[in-house]
Amino acid sequence: MNLDETDILEKIQQLRVQHRDLDDSISALIGAGTSNMLQIKRLKKQKLILRDKIVKLEDELLPDIIA
Repeated sequence: MNLDETDILEKIQQLRVQHRDLDDSISALIGAGTSNMLQIKRLKKQKLILRDKIVKLEDELLPDIIA
């Protein structure tokens, strides 16, 4: 599946919003003094998965350069 540059940029933007939302959720849970560390851990894992997807899409935007 080969997406064009506009689609990739749009998807990256969507993933960044989700990443930021997860970060806000984690901060809110920690700030509220919640003892549900399992939920916080799951959110952090989702955040890492999103970050990996963002990096992968950003790599698709860069042309392959053979040195």
